Amino acid sequence: LRPSAGKAKALCSLAILLFSFVFPQTYGRNVSRPNILLIMADDLGYGDLGCFGNDTIRTPNTDQLAKEGMRLTHHIAAASLCTPSRAAFLTGRYPIRSGMESRGGPRVILRTGSSGGLPANETTFAKLLQQQGYTTGLIGKWHLGMNCESRNDHCHHPLNHGFDSFYGTPFTLVNECQPSKDPEISSALQATYWFYTQIIAFLAFTLLLGKMIGLFSVKWKIIAFVILSGILFFISWFSNYGFARYWNCIMLRDYIITEQPIKLENAASRIVKESISFIERNKQGPFLLFVSFLHLTEGSSVDPSCFGTSISILYGVTIKTADSQLHKWILQRQQNHQRLNSSTGQGGKGMGGWEGGIRVPGIVRWPGMVPANTLLDEPISLMDIYPTVAHLAGASVPQDRIIDGKNQIALLLGAAQHSEHEFMFHYCGVYLHAVRWYQKETGALWKVHYMTPTFEPEGAGACYTKGLCGCAGEMVTNYNPPLLFDLLHDPSEANPLSPTAEPLFNTIVSHIEKAVVEHRKTVAPVPEQLNVDNTVWKPWLQPCCGTFPFCWCDDESSSDPIIV
Repeated sequence: LRPSAGKAKALCSLAILLFSFVFPQTYGRNVSRPNILLIMADDLGYGDLGCFGNDTIRTPNTDQLAKEGMRLTHHIAAASLCTPSRAAFLTGRYPIRSGMESRGGPRVILRTGSSGGLPANETTFAKLLQQQGYTTGLIGKWHLGMNCESRNDHCHHPLNHGFDSFYGTPFTLVNECQPSKDPEISSALQATYWFYTQIIAFLAFTLLLGKMIGLFSVKWKIIAFVILSGILFFISWFSNYGFARYWNCIMLRDYIITEQPIKLENAASRIVKESISFIERNKQGPFLLFVSFLHLTEGSSVDPSCFGTSISILYGVTIKTADSQLHKWILQRQQNHQRLNSSTGQGGKGMGGWEGGIRVPGIVRWPGMVPANTLLDEPISLMDIYPTVAHLAGASVPQDRIIDGKNQIALLLGAAQHSEHEFMFHYCGVYLHAVRWYQKETGALWKVHYMTPTFEPEGAGACYTKGLCGCAGEMVTNYNPPLLFDLLHDPSEANPLSPTAEPLFNTIVSHIEKAVVEHRKTVAPVPEQLNVDNTVWKPWLQPCCGTFPFCWCDDESSSDPIIV
């Protein structure tokens, strides 16, 4: 991807914006065990920042950061939704390997009171660095699950995945967490739960009536089970109708709920303060801090000047909270159900393998090591953070599993010319939608699509009439032969190549298909963490401060902890 193409493409997706800062030791230059700061923000895409070609809004803080570091112009997320993408980021593995993709479920964690999440046998980069003596912290959003069998087991909690401390939300910032917004998730669930509630109620009534008048014989245990199921479905319907904000939108400090529901008006300020405090306490290092901002929403911006001289230690953590001017602009587009991309881009949030859903901006800043004000046009992945960070900390990646990320430190430091990647595989749920092939010898960048989401209404470029885009069946369009794009000259995927227009069409497609066959041999079946059973609401898993179901607390200023 040439730098000039970035502006034309201006892809804007969910995926993830990653800022990777790598600082030397605060009072030395120990390049083998540097302090590491990773910053992530949801719902920012490739063309949202001035340094990546946006001339509509101003992002001066981020632009300055880019001048002091390296811009990643071919930076790819492993999924176009946050839960699977975050799982891949933390483990360096395609989410399908850890069960963090779904065959028919919702594809993301939908509530805090569910049992799905990042499996305990997955090893995050935080755990690797923790074993190397790093102090590790996560501040902000998690969205990779909470509990398995009880509300106190914390099996998926960040502290069980290598983080020494956690301050933030285990969920995500959906509309339900914002009092002024219409429901985003619960509206669809309400109708589903209410439908099944009525069906079960009718069945229970029929069984009771039939037994009482002697039409048929049925055990009371069966009737009791049906009635209990109906009650649970009714509670689920009622919870999604009125309690979603109070049950899902919470703040934690380690295992302790400090706020239920979350107060968004000062959430960003608190995240920044916590980040500064973490670095002040651990500036002698070595430390790893992962700052994961919530959605860029109105009311969450913050002025770094209010934190005084301490902001110099945390240079860019806020980036004025990813440049405060950007928030209202992003919010307005989300409210209008516009695609988060440019008019020339394809796809966006949740839309399989389209570039608009997976290509995201990245900046790496390491003064004196990574060349300043430079571009990196080589294809790299968010999964590459895993082995790269492990290498910097002197850790070895696990040898008992496949790590899909590549150690890109030589590329970042200018010691290598090409990315370690040849093929990248792009899934929607458990379904392989697209594959890119980087021919290092020629510099060619090819991408095939085997299927793409079917936009509704046709030509709208989105799937809003049915909610999130589907991954298979009637909700996708299949291609045989697949669509082929030359990403080097057509990064917006606007002009598919035909066998007649591209002499190498069959050769390219055949070569990619061989890579797909080999890749699929490495994908072993594992339990799905995002299927219906693991994402349905389970009252006994619901984190709650107070008396269930009336969960409420505001303990941010109190010294008395409230245990989850």
